[in-house]
Amino acid sequence: MSDRRTEDTAQEARTMAGNGALSGAVIAVAGAGGPAGRAALLRLAEAGATVIGSDNDPERLAEAVDAASYATGGATVTGDTVDLLDLGATRDWATRIEKDFGRVDGLVHLVGGWRGSETFTRTSLDDWDFLEMLLVRTVQHTSLAFHEALQRSDRGRYVLISAAGATKPTAGNAAYAAGKAAAEAWTLAMADYFRKAGGPEGPTSAAAILVVKALVHDAMRADRPNAKFAGFTDVKDLAEAITEVWEKPAAEVNGNRLWLTEKP
Repeated sequence: MSDRRTEDTAQEARTMAGNGALSGAVIAVAGAGGPAGRAALLRLAEAGATVIGSDNDPERLAEAVDAASYATGGATVTGDTVDLLDLGATRDWATRIEKDFGRVDGLVHLVGGWRGSETFTRTSLDDWDFLEMLLVRTVQHTSLAFHEALQRSDRGRYVLISAAGATKPTAGNAAYAAGKAAAEAWTLAMADYFRKAGGPEGPTSAAAILVVKALVHDAMRADRPNAKFAGFTDVKDLAEAITEVWEKPAAEVNGNRLWLTEKP
């Protein structure tokens, strides 16, 4: 690509970031270092948001932040290494974002993990202990840390990524499905908080759940070129759906499961 065309592309990205649908918004992304997190950082920055990612892997987080910032021509994308299993550290992160940027308009929760078993009877409760920390405790901490700042925003959004298995568990996924179901219930309780805080005029902020069967990205397709990945959601499509949560009124998305795959 010529230097001129490179500059034109960068200028277009800067224009998109400055005039996007989320221009002026400040959005935190928990679990930003993975494939879904990288896609979310990029898409939110393209839409004009200031994006602050967190991950427990500093190197992976730095790579994701640098990639999103470069691809959008220098949009404000930063990263913080935060232990989301530490409620105090998570609250400090939320406070720091609001202090540094003046507001918090969103928290996208992409922290994940999976463990399963061949059969229900072979389920290991060690898997539950592991998944409860990743899938439930981190949701508890981010929601408790960010809910007041999100309520202060005129377009606050808490977005949880969940799985269809929470609605229809399979025998070998008991621990995973139970963890996702618990995270959904916690998020719906947060939605009730936003509903009540909004009073008769309705909520101004919202907690919503995006439901997928599973996620797929380019590296997975390269590793398994013959796989169909039927019903899977591409991380780029997930990132687009995340951005669209801000395009809908709070009352329309608050407390709702927004399905990106066929309902079981």
